[in-house]
Amino acid sequence: MKIQKNRLAKIISRFKNKNIMVVGDLVLDHYIFGKVERVSPEAPVPVVWANRENFVCGGAANVGLNLVSLGAKVSLCGCLGRDHFGNVLSSLIKNGGIGTELIVADKNRPTTLKTRIIAQHQQIVRLDWESVEFLSYDTSRMLFKKISQNINKFDAVIIEDYGKGVINPNMVGDLVELCTRKKKIVTVDPKEEHIDYYTNVTSLTPNLKEAQAAANMKIRSKEEIPLLGKAIMERLNPKSLLITLGEDGMMLFADNSHYHIPTTALEVFDVTGAGDTVISAFTLALSAGASFYDAALISNFAAGIVVEKLGAATTSKKELLQRINAK
Repeated sequence: MKIQKNRLAKIISRFKNKNIMVVGDLVLDHYIFGKVERVSPEAPVPVVWANRENFVCGGAANVGLNLVSLGAKVSLCGCLGRDHFGNVLSSLIKNGGIGTELIVADKNRPTTLKTRIIAQHQQIVRLDWESVEFLSYDTSRMLFKKISQNINKFDAVIIEDYGKGVINPNMVGDLVELCTRKKKIVTVDPKEEHIDYYTNVTSLTPNLKEAQAAANMKIRSKEEIPLLGKAIMERLNPKSLLITLGEDGMMLFADNSHYHIPTTALEVFDVTGAGDTVISAFTLALSAGASFYDAALISNFAAGIVVEKLGAATTSKKELLQRINAK
């Protein structure tokens, strides 16, 4: 299909009036940078001379940053520990212009922290502090009560499942039922192990590995991706399915058809966080009145920009419009 630049620009112009809720696992990404000059005398491991550290939003919080960068109003719904790192992440979220009124604190859980130690641009090790158990029944009900009381303020809900305990089958079932009743868009960035939770949503945005797990099907060539998509559509009954294919772009399944959308990236430097950008731009475009196809085009342009940047990057409306107009 021919890209209608004016139509896409009109959709993007409506981003600023949209209010998106992101429900899911909040992660604090911690980077320690340094250099290695010797091996430890205590064990055959490198000694990293640390000289710099950085804390950034990860998980559902990074999706929030992507949405804000595209001009939307955003609130996060999730759980933090009552600890130092919870305070750090809460401050980063607020400083990013994201609402925290739907976040709860739980003294019985740690804030999810991923520490990456990097020397000479190489990751040496990653340390994870987290609980992967489901939230307690009371905490989960408290979260859903906040969602129910505030749902009318939002145009769409994004479920970000990183397997850290916020997303459970009851939460998803109740949330999808609520969104259906309130006629709200609900999209999901799925976790492979939880794939059966996500029935009857507006859209799923798995990568190819997650899609194969969802269909319980290992494909041998790109020509089999349509069969993969059909199997997921039959199993989970979403209104649409957007499978991201890395440097091969993405494939959309909607309205009893499928469409391959080639990548617009000029050069792929880093795919970190590209999935967060895809679901952010796709959901925001749907909430602004886009068809599934136009929303997929916009999200593909957005992803093409961020994979040209290092790290978990975001893109802006200005960059997005420039890339579309240059096509």
